[in-house]
Amino acid sequence: MRFSRTSTVLGVMAIAALALAGCGGGMDGGDPASNDPNKIITAYSNEPQNPLLPANTNENFGARVVELLFEGLRAYDSSGKPVNALAESIETPDAQNWTIKVKKGTKFTNGEEVTAKTFVDAWNFAALSTNLQKNASFFESIEGYDEVSAVQQSTDAAGKTTSIPVPRAEKMSGLVLKDDSTISVKLAQPEADWSLRLGYSAFYPLPSGALKDPKAFGENPVGNGPYKMAKEGAWVHDESISLVKNDAYDGPRKAKNGGVTFKFYTDPRPAYTDLQSDNLDVSDVLPSNALKTYKSDFQGRNAAKPIALNATLVIPPYNPNFQGDAGMLRRQALSHAINREEICKVVFNDARTPATDFTAPVLDGYSDKIPGNDVLKFDPTKAKDLWVQAEKINPYDSSKPLLIASNTDGGNQEWVEAVANGFKNNLGIPAEIQPFARFAEVLDLRASQSLPGLAHTAWQGDYPSLYNFLGPVWKTGASANFEKFSYPEFDQLLQEGLAARETSEANGKFNKAQEVLFKELPGLPLWYNNLPIVWSNNVTSAETGWNGAILYYNISAK
Repeated sequence: MRFSRTSTVLGVMAIAALALAGCGGGMDGGDPASNDPNKIITAYSNEPQNPLLPANTNENFGARVVELLFEGLRAYDSSGKPVNALAESIETPDAQNWTIKVKKGTKFTNGEEVTAKTFVDAWNFAALSTNLQKNASFFESIEGYDEVSAVQQSTDAAGKTTSIPVPRAEKMSGLVLKDDSTISVKLAQPEADWSLRLGYSAFYPLPSGALKDPKAFGENPVGNGPYKMAKEGAWVHDESISLVKNDAYDGPRKAKNGGVTFKFYTDPRPAYTDLQSDNLDVSDVLPSNALKTYKSDFQGRNAAKPIALNATLVIPPYNPNFQGDAGMLRRQALSHAINREEICKVVFNDARTPATDFTAPVLDGYSDKIPGNDVLKFDPTKAKDLWVQAEKINPYDSSKPLLIASNTDGGNQEWVEAVANGFKNNLGIPAEIQPFARFAEVLDLRASQSLPGLAHTAWQGDYPSLYNFLGPVWKTGASANFEKFSYPEFDQLLQEGLAARETSEANGKFNKAQEVLFKELPGLPLWYNNLPIVWSNNVTSAETGWNGAILYYNISAK
């Protein structure tokens, strides 16, 4: 494989070292002779938020399906190292002008050939603002993105602002189809690590049918990955999605099993019971009380390691209680009122580590000494003092409890209750959980700017870099910036980091940008995950990747 002479891979060595050191038991794969390559695996999941278009899927339950149905230019191995998948080569002389050669001879499962054009068309479709794709901002580095992604703001009588697509072009000028197997990409500025992100699902190719009728395609997607939809009607909404092995696939993620059926649960407790009785094969979501017992409950059938996954409480800027100078003080008070260390120890049985930044320790460049991060320290006296200061500026409306929106399918009830009790005991305000059966419901509320209180959210890395935990989440107009936060200084520092020629310089800028986040506190970092997974007696081996996603294709069964 040929890679750019100037590109720098961020985070790979740190992740690889942790992956090798942090795995749990039961990973030896068992007796190969007893493995059944045609066995269908059943796995924990829930209803995806949207139809399964790669560029419109940015939540966990949809992503785990999309990533099995499609293959991109690159993939990531279990340690986070990027490997070429459909890319024959990715080269650049200057980190701004890139030439991508696409492998010939691969096809979508409908028989249509995967070519350079299927990538170019898919990327232009994703970036065009009228197509309303959630992952559009991942193409922001390409010259001409500003033209195709243009929107204008409209404010109604109630003061609510919405974005109206007004693209000034239909295709990105920096994205050029040279021939059936060659793509030329010009970035708006040099970015040494740009090729690292090409394994993320937003960059997957699409067959022509997807562009003709995206809605219908999303209900029954046709991909080119290690799996395909089992049959017409494989997606039974609010129940399951069934995938089977794609025998024509010949990439780096060949399936060791016959397929994966994702069973939808709105509560991890019955799923845990199903696992114990071998009626479910694998899960990455455990009820909180099982964190103390899963190793003994699943002896030799569990694994855990530090991963690129964090948790945050988002504070919507449209909530009047948290606006202005009083709001700033209250956000700080909330943060100091959370006993992260105690919750990680008591509720999570040390399966979480208290956060010290907005990224994750497994990433290259991570620092626990970012100025301003002392706001994450538990200090009930300071929390109360800050709240009193805020009251003198603008009294808090305590006529309704402070709600913390959280999905019951994620095993969050116990820790949310602990956080709410911290607010009650240390600040003297009513607080309680606002439960939702599906994570998608919380996302919909956030996207419509309708959240009455705070929201639990988590970020699982798309590709291994600090930027991926900052740009897509907090940058102005970014794909997961549902609350529409906007901090010009933060955006500028991110841009300077992207343009850096050296990894250390880039990470310095990204960490400097975090200082802005600690000053503004759009969200409260909570903890990092050391994600445990467990599996049934039907499975001989399972593991997670660098970001905690289960490597379903690598699961062996008997």
